[in-house]
Amino acid sequence: MSIEQEKFAGGVAVVTGAGAGIGMGFARRFAEVGMTVIVTDIAAERAEKVAGEIRDRGGKAEAMVVDVSRPEELDRLAAEVFDRHGGCRVLVNNAGIETIGNSWEIPVGRWEATLNINIHGVIHGCRAFIPHMLKAGEEAWIANLASIGAFGQMPTQTAYIVSKHAVQAFSECLYLELELAKAPIHVASVVPGMLKTSIFEASAGAGEPTGADVHRKTMADMMAAYGMDLDEGCARFVRLLAEGKFWVDSQPEMTKGSIDTRIEFLRGQQAPVLGAGQRALLGI
Repeated sequence: MSIEQEKFAGGVAVVTGAGAGIGMGFARRFAEVGMTVIVTDIAAERAEKVAGEIRDRGGKAEAMVVDVSRPEELDRLAAEVFDRHGGCRVLVNNAGIETIGNSWEIPVGRWEATLNINIHGVIHGCRAFIPHMLKAGEEAWIANLASIGAFGQMPTQTAYIVSKHAVQAFSECLYLELELAKAPIHVASVVPGMLKTSIFEASAGAGEPTGADVHRKTMADMMAAYGMDLDEGCARFVRLLAEGKFWVDSQPEMTKGSIDTRIEFLRGQQAPVLGAGQRALLGI
């Protein structure tokens, strides 16, 4: 028996934004190790498609429509999961969107959507579920989706980068809060490096400034050429979660490189500068 099966089999996993991308990968892997997966997404058809595929493979899954930008929907999700299943062993606050464009050119609606989904969705997911988890008193896991971008800067991806810096800081503080409370709840920061997902599809950029599609295509092409296989990455994530790790990443060397660069930047206290890779992405 694998450590993932030992820790997770028979439990319930809730994954937000699981209709595609990393959330879908998490949902599939949790089902493979014997969990009942609550597949949530803002789009009913996407959630049901993933849940249906899991069931077709012999797994257990339910689809739920949840808009994580609305705290009351996360309260509803937590209440329904605990009412119906009696517990939640793993919560993955995954739902997120990528936004591209200069800060002053991104429309208000797109800014608010990015912050509400990427930051508030994580914060209120934890706020909604933790009281139920504490009351249950059982060992549980919370995984919040940060990013390799949580340790750097990238112009025209500012909205996304800001949100991931925030998720990383929140997860670190939440870890300490639950430790002080002596709660049996593990907190992890999930740090994807480059996985093959659909996050840079042009359709995901509705409401972005003109020209964002060029950057999206560059990133999508790079991801397709050099990204890690989604299922391989999510299998690693789930294993590291089962091992109780706080740092849950897909490509350790990429994580180390980004953190080392961040440390050097902070120690030097110099103005930000574009690296060669960033310049290439921006076509400079």
